[in-house]
Amino acid sequence: MLTVNIGPLALSTAHVLLMISLLLATVTGWYVGRRSAVNPEKQLFRLLLVALLVARLAFVAVYVEHYRAQPWQALDIRDGGFIAWPGVLAALLLGVWQAWRTPAIRTSLASALAVGVFSWGLGSLTLYGLEQGTRLPSLSFRDSNGATVALHDYVGKPLVVNLWATWCPPCRREMPVLAEAQRNHPELTILFVNQGEGQGEVNQYLDAEALGLDNVLLDSGGRLGQHVGSMALPSTLFYDAKGRQVGSHLGELSRASLARALEVLKKDQ
Repeated sequence: MLTVNIGPLALSTAHVLLMISLLLATVTGWYVGRRSAVNPEKQLFRLLLVALLVARLAFVAVYVEHYRAQPWQALDIRDGGFIAWPGVLAALLLGVWQAWRTPAIRTSLASALAVGVFSWGLGSLTLYGLEQGTRLPSLSFRDSNGATVALHDYVGKPLVVNLWATWCPPCRREMPVLAEAQRNHPELTILFVNQGEGQGEVNQYLDAEALGLDNVLLDSGGRLGQHVGSMALPSTLFYDAKGRQVGSHLGELSRASLARALEVLKKDQ
């Protein structure tokens, strides 16, 4: 499941997990410190901001070559480019320093950090395990010429499945990145599975944009999005040559975030 739906709002499961972990940490800090009238809530929010900043800087440092042409894109965190563990380590070290400087919050802050990091780590491992056990769905769609194509026809090579729509601005922004990857990585297959639109509408968009995409499929009923548990676009799924899901990305892909996802995909071959 890639998203958690609250009414019309679709939230990434990773974001929901982070919010739940922060909530548990905040409640723990308040509960432990209530007798001495100490609440480390402000310190926790600062540590979260530090963790996010360091995680983003770590990602940009590793994939800096993808930002050289347009360095301002390093500020655009919509691509989901974070390396978590440097951020977690930075937050823990800063938390230890704050607890050492302020003995009054030492117990409550340490308890809050332990609960927050543990719940986030356990939740992340659980989501990862569930994702690794997911297989390529047994679904069939029409291609841009109207012929019926089964997803399982593409098993045998690493596979990237992109869920998109012509009305979706981040889908349109990431299309050139995926088109470039399709040209540069013949060792894998990239499928563009349109969600909820007709053949004429999709073909008109592709002709106007002249992206030269291969493997465009039409899912007029949005069945694939429902099957994989994603009600938000764009969503991108990564499968190994045996049809086992090894990764996913909710939201717009940049060259850097796609490069990281493809590295993971290649490691699993």
